[in-house]
Amino acid sequence: MAAVAADEKVSKLRSAVDGLDQISENEKNGFINLVSRYLSGDAQQIEWSKIQTPTDEVVVPYDSLAPYPEDLGTIKKLLDKLVVLKLNGGLGTTMGCTGPKSVIEVRSGFTFLDLIVIQIESLNKKYGCNVPLLLMNSFNTHEDTLKIVEKYSNSNIEIHTFNQSQYPRIVVEDFTPLPCKGKAGKDGWYPPGHGDVFPSLMNSGKLDALLSQGKEYVFIANSDNLGAVVDIQILNHLIDHQNEYCMEVTPKTLADVKGGTLISYEGRVQLLEIAQVPDAHVNEFKSIEKFKIFNTNNLWVNLKAIKRLVEADALKMEIIPNPKEVDGVKVLQLETAAGAAIRFFDNAIGINVPRSRFLPVKATSDLLLVQSDLYTLVDGFVIRNKARTNPANPTIELGPEFKKVGNFLSRFKSIPSIVELDSLKVSGDVWFGSGIVLKGNVSITAKPGVKLEIPDGAVLENKVINGPEDI
Repeated sequence: MAAVAADEKVSKLRSAVDGLDQISENEKNGFINLVSRYLSGDAQQIEWSKIQTPTDEVVVPYDSLAPYPEDLGTIKKLLDKLVVLKLNGGLGTTMGCTGPKSVIEVRSGFTFLDLIVIQIESLNKKYGCNVPLLLMNSFNTHEDTLKIVEKYSNSNIEIHTFNQSQYPRIVVEDFTPLPCKGKAGKDGWYPPGHGDVFPSLMNSGKLDALLSQGKEYVFIANSDNLGAVVDIQILNHLIDHQNEYCMEVTPKTLADVKGGTLISYEGRVQLLEIAQVPDAHVNEFKSIEKFKIFNTNNLWVNLKAIKRLVEADALKMEIIPNPKEVDGVKVLQLETAAGAAIRFFDNAIGINVPRSRFLPVKATSDLLLVQSDLYTLVDGFVIRNKARTNPANPTIELGPEFKKVGNFLSRFKSIPSIVELDSLKVSGDVWFGSGIVLKGNVSITAKPGVKLEIPDGAVLENKVINGPEDI
């Protein structure tokens, strides 16, 4: 009976989706396939006892990679096989910004996108190569991004944009597409996660165009990860060993306990996400002892392999159901993640990279780190200050008054020195002067209704501050 009910749901949904003329046939088919897979419940059940820790052959230590050839000609040849793709579908809403997240200013007036362009420009210039930049937008960021990339028209870098799929949200109550309920605007739709990068590369025609230019590998990363820069050593290793897919992983800290990890399972390497873990094993999954690494979402993938697998409809990644509410209506959006594709590629590996290759900016607390003296900017690369001996960054907790970028910037006359800081916790109506130095563990709390100003030039070391008298 369940199978019949599922079939009925799908055919009803299919006829409703057929009437949506905002999206292409490819998108309609992709959406219906995703829903059918979801309803058939063919999700792979992980048998906990079969999980094995990957060996160094499968998750290769970065330090063991062979050095790449030094001569410029050989490096140029390597880089000419590469394309850089940034996932650019996200909005800056959580940080109080309108438009694509990649246009938030990160440092010295440069946005994420500026830094990415400067990095690739300097690579192309240094080696005389042609590494193009692809931006995968969503319908939320597409129009803004087209305007923004015009400013780079004089650079020595080809920039291509394409859109990821646009799928209708599903109304939970009767399993119909939300746009059929008179929701004609953006609220009726969703981008189905970055697992969609593979079919979208193909459907947009970009994949074939790149292959015809002799490109072989794409380096995919989140546009907000400042550490995701082109690494010639990794590229050289993949070409040498003919690895179709590589996921950069890095050692877990207590801040990363929820991140997906790589496991060996039935002879293949695969991503294990917290959502797939049986309740009885969640604490074990979060432990740093058994699962020591997590996925940075820096991915290197062979373009021919993508074409082969997309054409065979073989990329059946785990489906992530994401329930939402739109104007009081409960809806469901089904998503997939690019990292979960690892198990479908041949000779796939992880590389255990230094933490410096994972520097995401998800909140203003991260912005504080990258705008501080903990980092410097060289040719678009954000480089960590050698003066800090602790390999871990300070933990920073800022209260809701600092959540939006505008508010965050107005509350700091200048960003404090934090090279010797271990942790900072700020809550309430706190304002920072200029030239402040923070060291050790610092906690600053303004009492409700009271404005607390930290004066210019203050040096705070291992202090708990609840009022001006504590400074």
